[in-house]
Amino acid sequence: MEARLFFVDDDATVPVYVQLREQVLSALARGHVGRGERLPSVRDVAAALGVNPNTVNRAYAELERDGVVETRRGRGTYVTQSKSRRRTGPSAARLAEIAERFVAHARSLGYETEQILTSVRTAAARQRAR
Repeated sequence: MEARLFFVDDDATVPVYVQLREQVLSALARGHVGRGERLPSVRDVAAALGVNPNTVNRAYAELERDGVVETRRGRGTYVTQSKSRRRTGPSAARLAEIAERFVAHARSLGYETEQILTSVRTAAARQRAR
């Protein structure tokens, strides 16, 4: 994953560190970043996006807390090799929070409930097929 692939939606109500965290999770789920792969440095991402390095560091720290990445002192941040996450990983409450934001955003764009549900089912089926 390259720093230039990250993006920030300045109009979003979601904090930048959450946007970055979710982009890494999405890239991992879609297979665009593999297990054991090195993430771009905090400095590189911050420079590419014009954000404070502490913002990127917070995203990486949350990913590490969830067992998605590990930081190797002096060598960088890597996606963990293990498919299983630590017990402190994402909870049902976190998923509900993501769903709430997604549905609110989709509704603000004019989508109806059935369109939203169909889209989520289709995306989940595609992910399951991989």
